[in-house]
Amino acid sequence: MNRKSSYLDYLPEIYRETEFTGRFLKIFEKILTGIDDGIVLERPGIEQLLDNISDYFDAASTPFEFLEWLASWVALELPEDWPEEVKRNLIPEIVQLYKKRGTLEGLEAFLKIYAGPGVTINEWLRPFQIGDSSTIGESTALDGGPPDYFKVTVILPEPDVDLKIKKEKAVRAIIDREKPAHTYYDLEVIIPTLQIEVHSTIDVDTLLG
Repeated sequence: MNRKSSYLDYLPEIYRETEFTGRFLKIFEKILTGIDDGIVLERPGIEQLLDNISDYFDAASTPFEFLEWLASWVALELPEDWPEEVKRNLIPEIVQLYKKRGTLEGLEAFLKIYAGPGVTINEWLRPFQIGDSSTIGESTALDGGPPDYFKVTVILPEPDVDLKIKKEKAVRAIIDREKPAHTYYDLEVIIPTLQIEVHSTIDVDTLLG
């Protein structure tokens, strides 16, 4: 479309005599309010931005390049190599996770956002006094493990070794940052393995070689 800018309607007649003025104003009209001239503009006009401004405050709908800006509102730093889906899921949950920081409950919730539902944390029994709240052979077993120790197990759905290494590094960083300060742990990351006649059948859904 080659129509002149509608901004000319707000100017005296003398400014409408040359085509240059119309073309010049059309540039600003395109940027500020948007016009249907058949030319695709990478950046939306100001009116369009204002109409959709609420999308920028929603982690699920904000443009990818705004995720870090949105995360900064809740004092969250997003590692560049984290998947986009994880970033979008974490931002709206982080304030509640802050309230649980330093607890195993909060740690498990954080890890599930990053690594998925296959996260479990097993904590050894806390110190006890015989005859007070525990009875050997009924509610308590001796030699349950050292106090203040827990084990994190992460089961990944895909048999991808490279992904396992990457996830394990990220999970360990999360644990070190979010765990109770006085505790220590072991981490086990598990990926599926090929088992003939259990998950796979040769020449049916699996090829060897």
